[in-house]
Amino acid sequence: MLPHCSLLLLLCVARLLSTTSALPFEQKGFWDFAMDSLDSGGLMTMMRDEEEGSAVEEILPPDISMCPFGCHCRLRVVQCSDLGLTEVPQNIPRDTKFLDLQNNHITELKENDFKGLTNLYGLSLRNNLISKVHPRTFVPLKHMQKLYFSKNLLTTVPKNLPASLVEIRIHENRIKKVAAGAFAGLGNMNCIEMGANPIHNSGFEPGAFKGLKLNYLRISDAKLTGVPKDLPDSLHELHLDHNQIQAVELEDLSRYKNLFRLGLGYNHIRNIENGSLSFLPRLRELHLDNNRLTHVPKGLPDMKYLHVVYLHSNNIAQVGMDDFCPRGFGMKRTFYNGISLFDNPVNYWEVQPATFRCVSDRLAVQFGNYKK
Repeated sequence: MLPHCSLLLLLCVARLLSTTSALPFEQKGFWDFAMDSLDSGGLMTMMRDEEEGSAVEEILPPDISMCPFGCHCRLRVVQCSDLGLTEVPQNIPRDTKFLDLQNNHITELKENDFKGLTNLYGLSLRNNLISKVHPRTFVPLKHMQKLYFSKNLLTTVPKNLPASLVEIRIHENRIKKVAAGAFAGLGNMNCIEMGANPIHNSGFEPGAFKGLKLNYLRISDAKLTGVPKDLPDSLHELHLDHNQIQAVELEDLSRYKNLFRLGLGYNHIRNIENGSLSFLPRLRELHLDNNRLTHVPKGLPDMKYLHVVYLHSNNIAQVGMDDFCPRGFGMKRTFYNGISLFDNPVNYWEVQPATFRCVSDRLAVQFGNYKK
């Protein structure tokens, strides 16, 4: 049996490392990565194997090597982070489920770097110097679902990604172009994080996201000047914060009828064309803070499920009595539980109390002193 303290430590780690999709992903340690498998039961199965002694007593076939020098191997997790590696180590056990290679100096992925690792579920290459990936590097990884490739020197999306891939994080690279068919064959893909790349709107070729059924996409901290065209219409979350978007035009959001959360904070938006928001009937959260809006966007009262609106740090000088709430209570299915208007030149004492008649609690409305 595992010692009591080891089991308790694993359970505590699993509890603490829950993520939130509203914030950019930041991986601090490899267990952030490995614990994602709890839902699939992979890690618990490995723990049970060791408790029953199978992980210790199992006799490995002669073609399966021991743990690579300097790495730590346990519960089919191979940790080779922070070792100053310049290439992927050899002799990685073939039953490895998670491979941690983050925080090294790897510059290139070769064709046979992951040969034989057909059971690999997750791979972290975060914070290396990788600029070159062989087209057949990922071919052996038939069951890989998680690929963390952030903080490298990639200029394009790697080719021939495994069809089993569910999540890829390639933020903080040097990607300027996403070619048509870059994600071809990835019908299981659910989440793409590709912020902090120097990509403009013209960098997305038509068909770049064709065939994807994404729920989550973040392209923040890039060079976008408008809402990108032809993103997957299946999206539930779209984060375009920290860009240079100037306006939201009428047809920009027309294909995203499934959005629950839209992030447009920290842009240069001065205008949201009337009727633009009517294409988002299921929207729950709208983030428009830190822009250059001069008035509350039109159409909010008609959004039946909207309950959080961030409008702070804009140039809004006046709030009308019907800017947020419909005239008839029956039209709104969900009452607001968060409206932020602080850091705007609007005098809160001039706003009619009835303006927030469809807010669940008076504390949900946040005003504040405006400073020029």
